[in-house]
Amino acid sequence: MTTASPTSVDSTPIPSGTDPGGGVLSGRYRALTLGIVSVVLVIAFEATAVGTAMPDAARQLNGFGLYAFAFSGYFTTTLFALVVSGQWCDRSGPMRPLFSGIAVFGAGLVVAGTAPSMWLFVAGRAIQGLGGGLVIVALYVVVGRAYPERLRPSVFVAFSSAWVLPSIIGPLVSGAITQHLGWRWVFLAVPVLILLPLAVMGPALARSEREHPVATGGEFDRRRTLLAAMAAVGAGLLQYAGQRRDLVGLVPGIAGAVLLVPAVLRLLPEGTLRAGRGLPTVILLRGLAAGSFFAAEAFIPLMMRTERGLSPTLAGLTLTSGALTWALGSWLQGRPGAERYRGAMIRGGFVLTAVAIAGSALVLVPAAPTWVTAVAWGVGGIGMGLTVASVSVLMMKLSAPEDAGANSAALQMSDALGNVLLVGLAGVLFAALGGGSLAAAHETVTGPVAPGAFAVIFLSMTGVALLGALLSGRVRTRA
Repeated sequence: MTTASPTSVDSTPIPSGTDPGGGVLSGRYRALTLGIVSVVLVIAFEATAVGTAMPDAARQLNGFGLYAFAFSGYFTTTLFALVVSGQWCDRSGPMRPLFSGIAVFGAGLVVAGTAPSMWLFVAGRAIQGLGGGLVIVALYVVVGRAYPERLRPSVFVAFSSAWVLPSIIGPLVSGAITQHLGWRWVFLAVPVLILLPLAVMGPALARSEREHPVATGGEFDRRRTLLAAMAAVGAGLLQYAGQRRDLVGLVPGIAGAVLLVPAVLRLLPEGTLRAGRGLPTVILLRGLAAGSFFAAEAFIPLMMRTERGLSPTLAGLTLTSGALTWALGSWLQGRPGAERYRGAMIRGGFVLTAVAIAGSALVLVPAAPTWVTAVAWGVGGIGMGLTVASVSVLMMKLSAPEDAGANSAALQMSDALGNVLLVGLAGVLFAALGGGSLAAAHETVTGPVAPGAFAVIFLSMTGVALLGALLSGRVRTRA
């Protein structure tokens, strides 16, 4: 699960006309429902498969020093695409940004799958991020425009369900392809899968555009677009500076901070970075939860490969337990009577996530069994299900109707920023402690090669999760 996860950007509902009746799979809606859910399914499969294939890609391209950049680069460009897609949808409807995003996403997959060097591979991942950001916002706008209000919850449930199957089989399929055909086919096969949902939903989406035309073509908010560009470029420069770790790197590092900090302060609700009570803390917690969890998750397959010698398939399957229990955590927080314990569930979710991240590192102890990480990640999935869903519920509860769209976008931006900054930090720590050079040589070395680098990453992310637990008491508007 990544930024385009089940709890993603919501859109301000657009009137969808007279309700003709029927369900999401009735004749009128069937093609559109199958098409948009298939798009989510493909994106979800790619997201869950990447982690499994990444260690082999980095080794073949001699790019372990840029390992984390291959993950965070995706989220960096997503920051910009989220803002652009929202405005593009408001201006001309969701069809153009949706199809453009799918095309850009597919192009990024091809660039990554054919990359001769790690830097070009990272560029391909960044192109994917642009496409993914355009797509996920447009999909939610499609739901708001094409479906009557009574059917929207069912579509969102379908979106969430579309992540479960790829999370289970994605690592298995990706591991098998990587092991027997090569990591490149994990990326090159996905664009072909996109063609079917395009063909299925194209006519239905075009019909919806005709039936529900944009009332007034809005203008792009140039200031907000510029701020989004500043945030993305600033985040990229900070990551580049972190990879250099020398005096020359100070220049892009300072420039990145100068661009990123003021942009974030204006794009997120006032008081977010200082954990102001109520909505600001809710927005901040989303970034802390996503960043700490996914920064650790990005390094688990690599750790299992280098420290325990697992195959790509088995290393990827380590993450499957988290996908299953995430759904369980989300279900638990939605049970009747759970609303009164919303703050406690957020705190408990962060504690479980911290326990999971720390527990995953136990595999670095030679006496620990290899399955300890899978068990720990199952605990983390429950924690994330409780936290992420509860944070989304609280965001909507604390938002005025006219601010729901903007605050939903801010929540997603916090998610992306958390991934960019904390995955990037993990990459800097890994490279600074020699993990990149050691991991690159793991096939010629007997025994563990970089336990210290992994341990520091997992210890740091455990600390971030515990910080989230500490701040969770500030989700209440009054002490």
